[in-house]
Amino acid sequence: MNALPFSAILLAAGNSSRMHGQFKQLLLLPTAHGDEPAVRIAAQTLLGSEPEEVVVVTGHRGGEVMAALNGLPLAFQPNPRWPEGQITSVVAGLAALRKPCSAVMICLADLVLAQPEDYRALARTFAKLPRDAILVPHHDGARGNPVVFAASRVPEVISGTVNPGCRKLIENHPDDVVKFEVGHDRFTNDMDTPDDYARVHKHLASAYGCTA
Repeated sequence: MNALPFSAILLAAGNSSRMHGQFKQLLLLPTAHGDEPAVRIAAQTLLGSEPEEVVVVTGHRGGEVMAALNGLPLAFQPNPRWPEGQITSVVAGLAALRKPCSAVMICLADLVLAQPEDYRALARTFAKLPRDAILVPHHDGARGNPVVFAASRVPEVISGTVNPGCRKLIENHPDDVVKFEVGHDRFTNDMDTPDDYARVHKHLASAYGCTA
């Protein structure tokens, strides 16, 4: 059990607009159990970190995303407004939370290199911060994900006062945002482009002794 009870929102609603026709949530990647869709890898890693609950927000090709996650203990929340931007998926996911928690992590479906202990380390770090803090991992000058904030701030996010996915988050909330430097790039290595996918695939193929 984690020292800080946290829940996770897994954003999987977008249409992978920078992937040149590929749908990154369903792209296959090597694992210890064979090739699996990126979104399933991300979800299983999150579940391994022992959150109170994981809400997966779906949108584009939502039925296929849900099928890729079949059998996992997840909650699903469709977001028909996903074309309007990521914040609509964040709000939809937060509104769907049902279990008590102290903090919420906003996670990405293509962050497949992170490990369960990485998320637990974020929770431990956040537990030491002031109640109103917003924790943002960084590595080597690059901003990463997930963003972590207190469950008490959920109404602010839903109302639009705080946008945890906004690139100006630190600028807009300088007294609240804590930049947490991590000693690895697993929170900054997502898959926005085909080149990103090729790099991540090669990394995992090497890690699991597969042919890239």
